[in-house]
Amino acid sequence: MADFHDDLRLAHVLADQADAATMARFKALDLKVETKPDMTPVSEADKAAEELIRSALRRSRPRDAVMGEEYGLEGVGPRRWVVDPIDGTKNYVRGVPVWATLISLMTPAEGGYEPVVGVVSAPALGRRWWAAKGGGAYMGRSLSQATRLKVSSVSELGDASFAYSSLTGWDELGRLDSFLHLSRAVWRTRAYGDFWPYMMVAEGTVDACAEPELSIWDMAAPAIVVQEAGGRFTGLNGVPGPHSGNAAASNGHLHDQLLGYLGD
Repeated sequence: MADFHDDLRLAHVLADQADAATMARFKALDLKVETKPDMTPVSEADKAAEELIRSALRRSRPRDAVMGEEYGLEGVGPRRWVVDPIDGTKNYVRGVPVWATLISLMTPAEGGYEPVVGVVSAPALGRRWWAAKGGGAYMGRSLSQATRLKVSSVSELGDASFAYSSLTGWDELGRLDSFLHLSRAVWRTRAYGDFWPYMMVAEGTVDACAEPELSIWDMAAPAIVVQEAGGRFTGLNGVPGPHSGNAAASNGHLHDQLLGYLGD
């Protein structure tokens, strides 16, 4: 099996640089925010963080391609870094501390690309999670100060804590009724939103989560963290990995039950 330790160390360095840039502008009164064509916000901090990461990758991994939310795909190398400079921009621009920089390395696999390194860094929460293929998933302040992650052992929906982002996406997908049925079947629901539910699945503090519409940069890093913590990460169609345009993540025990309510 390939060793991705050097790539993981680099991803931490990239995350450190992004954290410094995003925290410097968090809650700034003069923060510039624009509306993208899809009507979602983008701040100057989103752009600056992605530019920082891209610049560092050009120097340290010049043969690798880079795909980011703000500036698209650059390069043609078989290895591809996937970046969401601020996952949770709406929180960021309102001063809510639940946002993170997502950095993943994907390599060719059967049927496409698979994430082999993932770092999710949430500096306003003071938390970071990471994983490399075959090396387990961790959370902590640094590679040397880390706690290994393990998903929960809950096996019945009636005992499960389920997390999501909002109701509107499920309504637009025509699955609000199914979502509400699931919410009545589980022990507890909470709308933490964005990257956080996936990290809590990996920690074992939440048992399952799902979102109806996502992009690859939203999912690549969370997917490998969940998987390396012993969980499952698929699309609503049950296909493993972050390529389905939506996501369901769980401790594995609950996955088929989860898809029974929300799946295609």
